[in-house]
Amino acid sequence: MEGPIVVIGLLLLVLITLLKGVRLVPQGSKWVVQRLGKYHMSLNPGLNIIVPYIDSVAFKVTTKDIVLDIPSQEVITLDNVVIVANAVAYINIVSPEKAVYGVEDYELAIRTLVQTSLRSIVGEMALDDALSSRDQIKAKLKDSISEDIADWGITLKTVEIQDINPSGTMQQAMEEQAAAERQRRATVTRADGEKTAAILEADGRLEASRRDAEAQVVLAEATKSALTKVNEAIQDKELPAMYMLGEKYIEAMHSMALAAVNSNQALRTIDYESTRGHPYMLHTLPKTWGGEA
Repeated sequence: MEGPIVVIGLLLLVLITLLKGVRLVPQGSKWVVQRLGKYHMSLNPGLNIIVPYIDSVAFKVTTKDIVLDIPSQEVITLDNVVIVANAVAYINIVSPEKAVYGVEDYELAIRTLVQTSLRSIVGEMALDDALSSRDQIKAKLKDSISEDIADWGITLKTVEIQDINPSGTMQQAMEEQAAAERQRRATVTRADGEKTAAILEADGRLEASRRDAEAQVVLAEATKSALTKVNEAIQDKELPAMYMLGEKYIEAMHSMALAAVNSNQALRTIDYESTRGHPYMLHTLPKTWGGEA
């Protein structure tokens, strides 16, 4: 009985040993192998053979592009304005052994490096330049960190500035300044419009006065001519004056009559509106108001 058990045990041991010595690495990954605690080799995608019980897979590293989100941070510009900026970095690990042995945490290290470089670059720029020069900041940022992370076996594909905006307090101040500027422009525009309207109105009054004066002159000359002709016709010095006075009197009476008629019509309208729905009140109105006795 002991013989078959030993054989089965040996077979199981051989099977486990073979399984430990065979490693199947998926595409897009590299595995770092240590032999007795020391770096030995990196396994590429596919079927790989290692020495069981001596070699061990210590790290599994992706070879795909990694997207690192750089947290927002406050940065002081050259003109002492606080802005908030964040970024995103695209990296690729080309040497897994350098990435895992060269730095404790390469993702944290790259984030810290990008933040430090970003503060340094923006700190040398004025606010207006920082807000309008994203491409320049991006180029400087990439140049400043590419060489450093290359020592860790990592390639920086690109780095993008996601947001770069003034801080909340500064943004509120800028909005108030913009609102004040819009208010100033509106006031200037309104004042210019009122000035133009006043000038046009004054020009209109001046033109009306000039035309009225010209009309008075023409009327006076016509009156003078009429008096002259009348005087020549009747050969009397008093009759022309009496004739003009009579003409003016007739015009004045005509104007008074028109005014009386208009006033009477207005009173009739008021009485009718005030007594609408009360017909008996029309019989109590005086005759001068258009009522019936």
